[in-house]
Amino acid sequence: MRLRKDAKVELIRHVPLFAGCSKNELRRIASLADEIDLAEGKVLIREGRQGREFFVLVEGRVDVTRGGRSIDTLRGGDFFGEAALLSNAPRNATITALTPLLVLVITDRDFRNLLADAPEIQRKVLTALANRLAHATL
Repeated sequence: MRLRKDAKVELIRHVPLFAGCSKNELRRIASLADEIDLAEGKVLIREGRQGREFFVLVEGRVDVTRGGRSIDTLRGGDFFGEAALLSNAPRNATITALTPLLVLVITDRDFRNLLADAPEIQRKVLTALANRLAHATL
């Protein structure tokens, strides 16, 4: 199954990092997203390794583990790995496919190029990130 452009935009719109973006800005971000099918059992992210991509889960379920213990299950519409778009910090969890998956993937390189070319998107993303950090420390 391949997504319509509007479906990609709708999925991206629900990511808090992009909350302040206009429909046109969301279209630019969504245009960076590649659709990828992945098999059950595939490890998408490994705890402790450097991240280079961000995922939006379109279909399927993934297990989130930290220190070898399951801490969450994510489903269609959920997202993970967004810190890799803005930071070189190591991954804080391992994400493994529990079912076959359809995901949208945005690489850090593509996203950083977009931010360099679109300062209005950069400002909105940084504002969303600052808000998220401010609420995390309360």
